[in-house]
Amino acid sequence: MTKPSIEMETDSEVYKTLLESTKAIPWKIDWETLEFSYIGPQIETLLGWERDSWKGINDWAARMHPEDREHIVDFCVSQSKAGSDHEADYRALTKSGEYVWIRDVVHVVRDETGETVALIGFMFDITERKQTEQRLLQLQQELEELSYKDPLTGIANRRMFDSVLELEWAHALEKRQPLSLIMLDIDCFKQYNDHYGHVQGDECLQRVAQTLQKAARRSSDFIARFGGEEFALILRETDQQAALAVAERCRAEIHQQQIPHRASDVSHVITVSLGVSTIVPTVSDEAIRFVDKVDFLLYRAKQAGRDRIETTEE
Repeated sequence: MTKPSIEMETDSEVYKTLLESTKAIPWKIDWETLEFSYIGPQIETLLGWERDSWKGINDWAARMHPEDREHIVDFCVSQSKAGSDHEADYRALTKSGEYVWIRDVVHVVRDETGETVALIGFMFDITERKQTEQRLLQLQQELEELSYKDPLTGIANRRMFDSVLELEWAHALEKRQPLSLIMLDIDCFKQYNDHYGHVQGDECLQRVAQTLQKAARRSSDFIARFGGEEFALILRETDQQAALAVAERCRAEIHQQQIPHRASDVSHVITVSLGVSTIVPTVSDEAIRFVDKVDFLLYRAKQAGRDRIETTEE
């Protein structure tokens, strides 16, 4: 054996040793046969499948999560045919029946005419990274949800109210459908807090919020804590008569809770005042003016003696 051939053989062994000592899994596929000409022994440690069980591309595809298989295989094949290097993330099935996240980094080997002759690449275990990404996404969603939820009552907050009103206003404008708004305020709530304390005041707000959720019976009815002891209900495709019925139900069911309020100027139990209005919005109308109008009706209800509903005749 000549010296150059010995050196080449030695280099080959060195490269092979280096490849097989990494955590990444090296592999090579012959493009004409679509069979593995090499796959690193690390595959057995990661996925449990014996090296000699990786015959070809069908084994690779079969050991992929069904939800990932079609689009990943189509993507990799199309990129390989085009002679483009690429990467793909997917879930690979282990011999024990579990899935781990794999990132395949693929290099397309072409001959002097530019035709694809082989694919070589590395498989990386990115399970931990994916779990971290998913946890971060979950935390982000939880934070986003919290930013739209009132922490005390668990219902939507003012920020969410503004967003929903914008959507419902656009819907009513497009469909030329009535949109109703109810705004209500707990009567003499400052006196309640002064008499019973803020802890019981918080419990009272929670009970009122729960009662409103029961009183608004449609899934499309939206309830929010507007601020302090004030709440709002947005009623999609609801005319004035139906909105008044909902408002009366809210008033009656809160009264039925019989939450003691010895410091009230109105009743010995918690009562609420409500403003109600309905609109079929046009391009010349503004949602903020509609809210101001209903808020004024609420103010009028309080000025007229509380524990009552004020509305317009429109």
